[in-house]
Amino acid sequence: MKKSISMLAVVALATSMFVACGPSKAEIEKKEKAKADSLAEVVKQDSIAKAAEDAATAAKMQADSLAQVAKADSLKKVEEEAATKGKKGGKK
Repeated sequence: MKKSISMLAVVALATSMFVACGPSKAEIEKKEKAKADSLAEVVKQDSIAKAAEDAATAAKMQADSLAQVAKADSLKKVEEEAATKGKKGGKK
């Protein structure tokens, strides 16, 4: 009987040592919070990068549009000048 009580005490002590070696609940929560904060920061940075990319795309589209308008205006002006020159000549 004494041996079984001694063995039970040794097993209980060994078990408590293994449990005590693990991280505490506060440490586990702290790690989870750090992980969540890290993920939130990554999402935020991705969002900022996407917004910057969208702004650059919009600026490029606007510049392309303005270039097309300028080209169309230039062609229209050349056509009008050609038409005006053709009318000035008149009949001889």
